[in-house]
Amino acid sequence: MTAYSEDHIRLAEALIFASAEPVHARQLAALLPEDVEAEEVLRAVQATYAGRGVELAEIGGGWQFRTAPDLAPRLTRVIQRPRRLPRVAMETLAIIAWHQPITRAQIEEIRGATLSQQTVDALLEAGLVRTAGHREVPGRPILWATTPQFLAQFALKDLRELPKREDLVTDQPSVLDPPVPAPAAPAAAAEPSGDGGDPRSDA
Repeated sequence: MTAYSEDHIRLAEALIFASAEPVHARQLAALLPEDVEAEEVLRAVQATYAGRGVELAEIGGGWQFRTAPDLAPRLTRVIQRPRRLPRVAMETLAIIAWHQPITRAQIEEIRGATLSQQTVDALLEAGLVRTAGHREVPGRPILWATTPQFLAQFALKDLRELPKREDLVTDQPSVLDPPVPAPAAPAAAAEPSGDGGDPRSDA
């Protein structure tokens, strides 16, 4: 393999900055010479930004510039935070994340309470959950799973990095308030991908 050059690093920086979604190695590979390893270029960019105000983080199976974790709390004074989801929505999200794919009836059984359509709509609107087919039982109920946006929201590489269920619904800013992403240039969003890992499912 040919060693990467400064031009390759600049190209990776431009792609990541212009993409609204985490950039996957295969997207960068499509822009690089065939004998240049995309993962090595991405690691080089990550090393370049290590310790700076903006860092390159591996989340959702891809790469995205994020505000350094130690600076993010200070920025909330001037940058509006995303609207927090109600606690019931966060509880539902935690159940889906840990038991996906899961049906609405199973969610209600775990919570011990009825799941309102308003809660489901809030999670859908936030882009945190998606339909994942149907369970092959009478009535074929919809299965629910998390999205790549869920991984990005909580700065997770994949579902294997899920926090404890109680941490997912806590009021601690480190969980509910993810690092502020770097502003993106007005360009086409990166190609969507899957959930970024094998779900932890016992449903």
